[in-house]
Amino acid sequence: MDYQVSARKYRPGTFDDVIGQPHVVQTLMNAVSTKRIAHAYLFSGTRGVGKTTVARILAKALNCEQGPTGQPCNVCANCQEISQGSAVDVVEIDGASNTSVDDVREIRENIKFTPFRGHYRVYIIDEVHMLSNSAFNALLKTLEEPPAHVVFIFATTEIHKIPATILSRCQHYNFRRIARAEIVARLRHVAEQDRLVMEERSFLALARASEGSMRDALSLLDQAVAFGGKTISHPDLEVLLGAVPQELVQGIIRAVMAQDSPAALTVLANVMDQGQDLRAFCAELVEHIRNLLVAAVVPPAELRTLIESSDEDLTQLATDAKTLTPEQLQELMAIFTQAEDSLRFSAHPRFVMETAAIRATRLVRQRESGQARPLQSASTPSNPRSSAPSQAGKAETAGFATTASAVLPPLSERGPSAVSRSAVSSQAKPEGQSAPIQSADPSRAKETIAAPAAPLAATPQPPNRQPTLNWDAVQDQVAAALPNIAPFLEAGRFVGMEGNLVTIGFAKQATLARTRLEKEEHLLALARICQEESGQPVRVRIVELSETDPPGPTMAQVRAAKEQDQRLVLFQQARANPTVKQALEIFGTELAEVRRVAQKEASE
Repeated sequence: MDYQVSARKYRPGTFDDVIGQPHVVQTLMNAVSTKRIAHAYLFSGTRGVGKTTVARILAKALNCEQGPTGQPCNVCANCQEISQGSAVDVVEIDGASNTSVDDVREIRENIKFTPFRGHYRVYIIDEVHMLSNSAFNALLKTLEEPPAHVVFIFATTEIHKIPATILSRCQHYNFRRIARAEIVARLRHVAEQDRLVMEERSFLALARASEGSMRDALSLLDQAVAFGGKTISHPDLEVLLGAVPQELVQGIIRAVMAQDSPAALTVLANVMDQGQDLRAFCAELVEHIRNLLVAAVVPPAELRTLIESSDEDLTQLATDAKTLTPEQLQELMAIFTQAEDSLRFSAHPRFVMETAAIRATRLVRQRESGQARPLQSASTPSNPRSSAPSQAGKAETAGFATTASAVLPPLSERGPSAVSRSAVSSQAKPEGQSAPIQSADPSRAKETIAAPAAPLAATPQPPNRQPTLNWDAVQDQVAAALPNIAPFLEAGRFVGMEGNLVTIGFAKQATLARTRLEKEEHLLALARICQEESGQPVRVRIVELSETDPPGPTMAQVRAAKEQDQRLVLFQQARANPTVKQALEIFGTELAEVRRVAQKEASE
């Protein structure tokens, strides 16, 4: 017999063989046994989880010579023909290539005929979401009231594309992703049948790479056999899968435990030399730190239920977890989670990872010497010049997600002396120093203000002088100096300036733009530009606008309206120009477009 891939060779033939879908199997078996057979079924779920396989088994159960029965025999002629795909009464249709109304009309004409050998005519339509809207509409009446001898079974990976009118006429079964433990057990069974030699961690690697798809896991196993033969080594499998070698992940962890920054950088250099993706490496590192955290707080006997790994790896995790405290592991998790988020937007991913690795290796030493504070959040890096962590904690307790804030020092006072004055002021707390600002409006539950760099400037200001700010000039400077955040800034609204406080508001749906601007380095940069424009210290606050706030245009909409007004004025000026008027009259045309020409371009 010709070679068959494992996904076909070991495809389940009965309901008892189906793995990972007990809720579907039990319901269908009971329905067939009690003769409560629906006229239409809809199976949805990700790829390779058994939708088409269960549809064929259901067709066997309905047309078995001993049935209808929940236990098809797989021996009679009907079962054999259905397994081979040659049954006359079971029609499998590819929805991707039969999408037209004519294809549905052909089905409607054929369902009138009674079954040739079995009890039911079964139509299995795979990837049914690919049908056109007209085809779905043509199927509605037939699907609602088909002949008694017809059963429709639809399968799809994109349930959201199925019209509600079709969903309401079918029994819907959602196929879940298959658990890693069940995939590992099946792979181990296949390896025993084919006499393959593999390590236990290789089965786990295949299950992890399959992402819950049994067909993907078996296909990857076939690739591994083609690559390494009957004996498959784990390093060869990692090369084939393109997975991050665990030795590199453990190398970073060992460098953190040893507080060895050069060793951590060497590991990252090896990651780059091997062509590994830094985002995938960071994700593996975050998962490993999570496993260490679980091992640090959970008894060893319960680890297997929470961590899917081999016994050898679980023992190593339990040993490594004793080296760091749960608090230190949480801070490591925050560092590398923040790095993983930064890698999505950074043009220099290597620098981001190196910075995170150095910070992680120095974290243990700093905590032991009492020089470091716990991270405030996974998305906000700790600022050594921040002077009010306890105030931020109180604000969060009161129901506000507020970061401690103060004013940037004047440009003339940045330097070593400013740091020393900040240290003194944090102890003395002068009477005129401003406290962290909290929103008085409960609807604005989220606000972030620029973190402090030093106490208020010593330069005296006139007591009655009100600060002014040209926001258009601020936007121009941001567009020139900070092009990476200018589009996010324009997604918000300039709410106003009260005293030294500049407020920028964002709608609830502008989550990405608000998150980007809430980063400490962006807040500091905005505060610095505002300070240069107003000539005095300024604080920047980011708030989330509520539905009760008065509506208003965003900065981008304001800028677009101004540009439109300028174009209209320029258009009117050009139309009023005598030379232009004469040209339009001579050629009998209309003025289509007007634009300004730069002086240098005009001279050329």
